[in-house]
Amino acid sequence: MKALHRMIVSCAVLLALTACSVNPVTGKRELTLVGEATEIQMGEQNYLPMRQSQGGEYDIDPLLSDYVQGVGQRLAAVSDRELPYEFVVLNNSVPNAWALPGGKIAINRGLLTELGSESELAAVLGHEIVHAAARHSARQMEQGMLLQGLVLATAVATSDSDYGNMAVGGAGVAAQLLSSRYGRSAELESDYYGMQYMARAGYNPEGAVSLQQTFVRLSEGRRTDWLSGLFASHPPSQERVDANLKTAAALPAGGESGEERYRRAMAKTMAAIPAYEAYEEGRKALADNNTALALQKAEAAIQQLPDEAHFYALRGDARLLDKKYDMAITNYDSAIRRRSEFFYYYLQRGRAYERTGNDVAAESDLEKSLTLLPTAPAHLTLGQIAARRGDRSRAIEHYRVVAQGEGEVAQQAQSDLVRLDVGENPGNYVQKRCDPGSDGNLVVSVRNATQLPLRNIAILVTYNDGSLQRQMERRVSGTLAAGAVASVATGLGPYAAGSACPVVISNAQVAE
Repeated sequence: MKALHRMIVSCAVLLALTACSVNPVTGKRELTLVGEATEIQMGEQNYLPMRQSQGGEYDIDPLLSDYVQGVGQRLAAVSDRELPYEFVVLNNSVPNAWALPGGKIAINRGLLTELGSESELAAVLGHEIVHAAARHSARQMEQGMLLQGLVLATAVATSDSDYGNMAVGGAGVAAQLLSSRYGRSAELESDYYGMQYMARAGYNPEGAVSLQQTFVRLSEGRRTDWLSGLFASHPPSQERVDANLKTAAALPAGGESGEERYRRAMAKTMAAIPAYEAYEEGRKALADNNTALALQKAEAAIQQLPDEAHFYALRGDARLLDKKYDMAITNYDSAIRRRSEFFYYYLQRGRAYERTGNDVAAESDLEKSLTLLPTAPAHLTLGQIAARRGDRSRAIEHYRVVAQGEGEVAQQAQSDLVRLDVGENPGNYVQKRCDPGSDGNLVVSVRNATQLPLRNIAILVTYNDGSLQRQMERRVSGTLAAGAVASVATGLGPYAAGSACPVVISNAQVAE
């Protein structure tokens, strides 16, 4: 009773900013930072970029997608919360599954190939349904929320994808759902209620037991693909196995396992495993700059599964790295013919077009890629095209999107931005500080906050001694290296520590 009283008091205190509600799954009273409409909006606006950043939809076998959607909707129909549930299979070899707020759920091809029955699939999807229905995924977003008008950044960067480190987008809150661990209570809760949904939908809840037993074995073997996928956000444990055994014992015996039905649904995808293994080996070879091996693996994959667009993109990437731009474009054309709504093919073809000097075609492809997933390379290349065209404001706009990040692309954007803008806005790139010198007069310290050497740095000092306002310009001699600091004695004083700094940076140039 005391705990309930404290909750009621807390709700009353925070009512102006938040709301108290009853969790439809657990029946517990909870503080919520956003309403259901915003929760659904979170999921809807992040669902496309999340799917794109994880390899896109697995469309080689539409019947499998329909099958997974059917199992998911069968479970959703008996869940404790009505949401616009969607279930999608992603074209990614990493074993993983995730849920966004509002019921947007995905499962990777790589996890489906590890399951043995429809009841195990139901255990995975039921677990994810609970994460959405019980607001576990929404609470993760709330805890790390960086909202502007309650609108999330829609682009995410992920490390378990071929396309990781390409995406940009502010907070990247949604991406945290793939790498942040759910708490112990949330995992146990999702297991428990997911098994309830399995039983209600007519599935054998023992599928959840065998699933967790398999996960524990795999975690003990420390398979790297599992550690980078499902285990990153859904850590397995013997505690979960024991809890599932207890839950299964309390549920009605029987229910469907669906081993044969699952085998039939998975037949085409299981047969394609060697092709995707060759593709993953080709991706690794490409990361090692071994384009010959990457091409060999791409050819092997295409021979086995000629309809898969990713394989042609791999071949295009190898040609791009070898600076055979026309051949790269031909391969990206092949990829786009097979899958017309995946950002990566347009991004890469746009970069290849830019290398050939065809800026018009490059801009078209790069802008198309941004509508699917905003990425650092697309913004950088579009900025460079705009700069060549003399569209300074547009170039700066693209560079600034990327320059706040990290990595090689961000560093290039930072350098390009400095070269283009430092002459107009030197104060954005040279930091200043005012202090009294040993004689009590004003000393100005300047720091080169860029990654490039700067020269001709000038400061404009406006000093008011009470009776007379004086203005003077002083220059920093020589070149100021990246990150370096120089001091300029102005001879103006007295100046008291902590007073307003009467200085503007009036000039700076890149020393190249």
